[in-house]
Amino acid sequence: MTIALATINARYAHSSLALRYLKANLGDLEAQAQLFEFVLGARAEHMAESLLANSPQIIGLSVYIWNVDELSRLAALLKVLAPEVILVLGGPEVSHETEQQTIVGYCDYVICGAAEQAFSRLCAQLLNGKPPLHKKIAGDSLLTEGLRLPYYLYDDADIAHRYLYVEASRGCPFKCEFCLSSLDRTAVPFEIGAFLIALAELYERGARNFKFIDRTFNLRVDDCLALLEFFLARIERDSQAVLLHFELIPDHLPDRLRALIARFPPGCLQFEIGIQTFNSQVQALISRRQNDEKAQANLLWLRQNTQAHLHVDLIAGLPGESLESFAAGFDKLIDLRPHEIQVGVLKRLRGTPIIRHTQAYELRFNPNPPYNLLSNNLISFAQMQQLTRFARFWDLIGNSGNFPQTLPYLLGTAGQFEPSPQRSPFAEFSRLTDWLYDQTDSTYRIAAERLAGLIARWINVRFENEAEQQAASVALINDRNGGRNSGLRHQRQPTVTTIRQHAASAR
Repeated sequence: MTIALATINARYAHSSLALRYLKANLGDLEAQAQLFEFVLGARAEHMAESLLANSPQIIGLSVYIWNVDELSRLAALLKVLAPEVILVLGGPEVSHETEQQTIVGYCDYVICGAAEQAFSRLCAQLLNGKPPLHKKIAGDSLLTEGLRLPYYLYDDADIAHRYLYVEASRGCPFKCEFCLSSLDRTAVPFEIGAFLIALAELYERGARNFKFIDRTFNLRVDDCLALLEFFLARIERDSQAVLLHFELIPDHLPDRLRALIARFPPGCLQFEIGIQTFNSQVQALISRRQNDEKAQANLLWLRQNTQAHLHVDLIAGLPGESLESFAAGFDKLIDLRPHEIQVGVLKRLRGTPIIRHTQAYELRFNPNPPYNLLSNNLISFAQMQQLTRFARFWDLIGNSGNFPQTLPYLLGTAGQFEPSPQRSPFAEFSRLTDWLYDQTDSTYRIAAERLAGLIARWINVRFENEAEQQAASVALINDRNGGRNSGLRHQRQPTVTTIRQHAASAR
């Protein structure tokens, strides 16, 4: 082994598409490279021992927002143990504002941007004794042509136990300022024929779980249809479920695409749909183009006419959006009944243009990963903390699928409730969130049975009407019985944010 390629995944079930792209595009050096995938929480000494066991000359680390702290400790240790080994960094976390980062101080080279071909050239130069003059190396422009697809590097264990990340295209034509993809000029597809051949090879090896990391899967309708037809034909031929995860543009769902999506059986499609905000003024402020009327109509159509699992994203803390505006957006989504609502807090990802609003909207971000918003001119620190707890408890209760009958009572949307501003779903769940935190002083390490017991107590606290209290209690009993009989009622799939973080190609 001459080259060691390493990263830290959040969980074992995640796999690094970035490392596989790098190895697949090393050319003659591919056989001399080995992949190392660690998991958050691994001891730096253990990782260093594994990496140095075969005396590599070059170690490449793939750095992301969630692993930069642990990789910084690993990089420092590697420089103490083996200063002669050349340390190369890449990934979205170190592609921007590199001079400000501790981890960059430990490395010999850092590649900023798409790294497959740049890393291959760098390794050839280093091994030929012709090192570059500069530490910072520019990556290549957004490209797909000429790249060797890496899917053959998923081994049998990956296929059996891990999410398989794939991409039919790279980049994004939209300019939403909170997203790193806003720096892309456009979206560039992979050649569809070669990509389908690679998917067919994975499928024949037993792969049945495909996570597409495309930013805008349904942008090119013809390619989207070709991919869906590819999988539907195999589902119908083999009578086997295939789980497919895609991100959809919410306001772009032509009839041809609708007709094909409606043919998929239950348990096969999961759509990640980024609404982010329903506030048109905020959308304009952050350069987000979205037809809310079409987006709502498409969500409603998908819910009523397909078996697809719908996961919709909202972002709290966007500049110009008040707590009341965010609450209205959440309530609107509740009315549209997606299966999950992912409530996220705005983050200042390195390189994103959102930073231009810092002064005007008093954006204060956590200086440490994950760089979450702490407060702005419309939402105080205390309110942002409440929103963060809201998001966590919503995951545990609303998104978990463990309380399907109880949830309408917790949101005030059960049939006997009279809707009012004070009893909106957001307001109701906020009250529950505050009460749960007051009882537990935590949003973590709450066992399922304890959480159910807390909800039972809340029902007694919240509902003065005996009929409402009894109806909610019966719903909770039914949910708890269902949970005990069948385990978790719904196994959540990873969000696109998670997919991108854990599998983004080596850009």
